[in-house]
Amino acid sequence: MATTSDKAIDPHDFVGVDALLSDDEKAIRDAVREVVRERILPEVGDWFEQGILPREVFTELGQLGFMGAHLEGYGCSGVNAVSYGLINHELEYGDSGLRSAVSVQGSLAMYAIYRWGSEEQKQRWLPAMAKGEVIGCFGLSEADAGSDPGSMRTFARRDGDDWVINGSKMWITNGSIADVAIVWAATDEGIRGFLVEKDMPGFTAPQIHKKMSLRASITSELVFQDVRVPDENRLPEATSLRGPLSCLNEARYGIVWGVVGAARACYDEALSYATERIVFEKPLTSYQLTQQKLAEMVLEINRGMLMALHLGRMKDEGRLRPEHVSLGKMGNARGALEIARSARSILGGNGITLEYPVIRHMNNLESVFTYEGTHEVHTLVVGGAVTGIQAFR
Repeated sequence: MATTSDKAIDPHDFVGVDALLSDDEKAIRDAVREVVRERILPEVGDWFEQGILPREVFTELGQLGFMGAHLEGYGCSGVNAVSYGLINHELEYGDSGLRSAVSVQGSLAMYAIYRWGSEEQKQRWLPAMAKGEVIGCFGLSEADAGSDPGSMRTFARRDGDDWVINGSKMWITNGSIADVAIVWAATDEGIRGFLVEKDMPGFTAPQIHKKMSLRASITSELVFQDVRVPDENRLPEATSLRGPLSCLNEARYGIVWGVVGAARACYDEALSYATERIVFEKPLTSYQLTQQKLAEMVLEINRGMLMALHLGRMKDEGRLRPEHVSLGKMGNARGALEIARSARSILGGNGITLEYPVIRHMNNLESVFTYEGTHEVHTLVVGGAVTGIQAFR
């Protein structure tokens, strides 16, 4: 006969998700959590204010095996999908910009080479990228082709044994500090991917400034003016838009986990603050409206974690489809943003300062809500899967 446990409910793990993880998965999560607490949290507010992400962070995280951790071989850790999700979850507890930088490195740039590159390209780039010694970026979005990458204007034409690329890309994480850019371009033969190295003539990556979101992350434009790329730098297995979309699906999976980490950081801060804050001679937690906000946060966080974990198990079993990832990204990004806004209200005026993490996460999540597939696009992906009717065109 089932009995009710007398153990008190953990406000930071309300439904006991921790018990659903293996010992190895918890060990990986705890290792990332320690790094974030000791290395990232003491400085990330200053990085956000200054609009920087120190390059040495890439090397430090690479040495710990966090770069491209879900890939096999080539110096990569080869962890399962759930463990990779937990890495993203803990990194985004620190900051969405940090998770974004690591995600672009591993799930976009490294994965593109791993999935679509030649063996020579894998041997040349992946070991150094796994160590964080070489930084990559992923050039797909354009100023006039965001949600519709098939209409990209960046074009590569054959010229003997080379390709000549002209065009530009926009909103590229890691762009200005990247050693190699995975660039997707239209050709007479369809969409192709190219490894554009930072010192190739005609290639520039001006940094985008005056951002109010993802400030602890480098965002750039990529500009190509007659950039000559040898055919050996073309990803040989990528012959259509399926190439870049497969990479985006990997990164979006990480976002499903990551945004719950940001939400958890906001909830932790709100609960701690409300417990200590005295208003009208009582702690803020004693008021019904505050308890309602905290209860709603707990609901969304635990629902988001269970969704992420289930999708992770599906991915490990080979059952995960892009539509599943869209559902996870759609729901978890929206829920995380709502939690951040509610947490900000609990902190009152203190909620708008970088002395607390909430406004930083709130601003960041406004971008995550939009990038790597807008909320609207993911909604239509799910709607199309439900109805069998594609509403994009």
